[in-house]
Amino acid sequence: MHTLETLVSFAKKRGFVFLSSEIYGGFGGVYDYGPLGVELLRNLKQDWWNTMVRMRSDIVGLDAGIVMHPKVWKASGHTDGFSDPVTVCGKTGKRFRADHLLEDIGVSADERMTLEEFREVFEKHRSNLKPEGCDPNDLEEPEFQNLLVTSNIGAADNFEDVYLRGETCQGIYVNFKQVLDTMHLKLPFGIAQIGKAFRNEISPRQFLFRTREFEQMEMQYFVREGESGKFFEEFRRIRLESLQNLGLQKEHLRITPHERLVFYARAAEDIEHKYPFGWKELEGIHDRGDYDLMQHTKHTGEKLVYFDQDTDKHIVPHVVETSIGIGRLFLAVLHDAYAVEELPDGSERVVLRLRPSLAPITVAVLPLMKKDGLPEKAREIYTMLAPHFSVHYDETGAIGKRYRRTDEIGTPFAVTVDYDTLKDDSVTVRQRDSMKQNRVAISALTDTIKKEIRG
Repeated sequence: MHTLETLVSFAKKRGFVFLSSEIYGGFGGVYDYGPLGVELLRNLKQDWWNTMVRMRSDIVGLDAGIVMHPKVWKASGHTDGFSDPVTVCGKTGKRFRADHLLEDIGVSADERMTLEEFREVFEKHRSNLKPEGCDPNDLEEPEFQNLLVTSNIGAADNFEDVYLRGETCQGIYVNFKQVLDTMHLKLPFGIAQIGKAFRNEISPRQFLFRTREFEQMEMQYFVREGESGKFFEEFRRIRLESLQNLGLQKEHLRITPHERLVFYARAAEDIEHKYPFGWKELEGIHDRGDYDLMQHTKHTGEKLVYFDQDTDKHIVPHVVETSIGIGRLFLAVLHDAYAVEELPDGSERVVLRLRPSLAPITVAVLPLMKKDGLPEKAREIYTMLAPHFSVHYDETGAIGKRYRRTDEIGTPFAVTVDYDTLKDDSVTVRQRDSMKQNRVAISALTDTIKKEIRG
C-alpha cells in the first residue's frame, strides 16, 4: 500500500489537487482541484447523480443555498451541539483536536460522548499523548468548540450574522413541503443534493479526508414509520455496490455500525475505506427517524407532513439518509487506482487504473511525428472525438514517453496517428491497462471507444 505522501505528491505533480492559495503560503484545510482533478470530480458527481437520481423515478434533485436563515441551525441543533473537543497548550498557546491526540495513540473517543465523559478518557491517557511541541502535562482541560463557520451578510451598517451551512441535508428538510407540493410525490420518495459545506476544523489533516471546505452528496429518503429498516438495508446495499462499481477494491471496504447513536437516530452505519492512514469513514447510512422534520415544524409552526391516502391521515415521514463527502471519495478512488508496475524490460511505469467513465481524459490523440501532415490529421481526429469524450492532444516528446504520461494520469485510450493513417484512414488504439494496440478505422473510432467504455 502506498503512502499518503505519495498520493499528495502525485496529485500536485499531475494537476489533480493543489493546496489553496499556495503562493501565499497555503491555507490549511482548503484545496483546489486542478485541470485533471476537476474532471475526475465532475465524473464522480455525475456517477452518483445518475445512480441516485437519474436511474430512479422515486428520487428528485435539489440545489439549496449555502447561506440559510440562522434559525435553521438552531432548530437542527447545530448551534448548541455541533462541536469538537479542543485543548490548548498552556505554554505555547497551540491548539489541538483532543480526540485526534487520543486517536494518534490508538484510543478511540466516541463523538457522542458528553464533555465530562471525554475529559475522563483524556485524563486517563494524558501521560501517553504526543502533542507536537508541547508537554502533555501542559495541555489544558478539553472544551467543546462549535464547528459552524460564521459570516455576515447585508448592508455594511446593518450586517446580519449568518452561518455557512455545516451540512447540506438541512436544505432538503426546509424545502420538503415545496418539493412535495410541486412534484406530487408519493411515499416512499427521496430528495438528493450535491453541494458545498463548511466546518471550522481546528486541525484539518490527512489531505482531502478532513478539510474546512468540502462537498457532500446526500440523499434523504422519506418513508412511513415502521418502514425505515428495509430501506436502510436497501440503501446500504446500493451504496456499497456503487462504490465497488467505481473501482474501489472490495477488500478496502467494510461496514461498521455505530456503537453509540445520537439520541434521535434509530440506526447508523459507516461504509469505511482502508486509507493509507487506516480504516476511516467514507460514507454514512443513517436512520434519522422523524427528528428533523419535527424540529423544523416546532421552530416554524409550518407542518411538514405528508397526506397518506391509505390511512386518510397526515403523517410525519421518517428519513433514511445516505451521505458521502466527495473529497473522501476522490482520495479513496485515487488511492485504489494508483499503481506502480514493473514491465518486462525491467523498467517501471506509474499507472492510474481509473474506470474509463471516471478518467479525467478519455482519449489522448498523439501524432507520431510533428511533421509531414501528421499533426494536422491528428487535429481533425481530435475535433471528431471531442463532442463525445474528454480528449487531450499531445505532440511533445517521443511516443513512448507520451504513452507513459497518459498511463500516469489514467487515460484509458491513446490514439496514435502515423504514416499509415495518411494512406488508409486508420489509427492505432492503445489500451492503458493491457498496453495492447489495435488498428481501427477512423470512421469506426468513436463507436469502438464507446463500446470499450461500456465493456
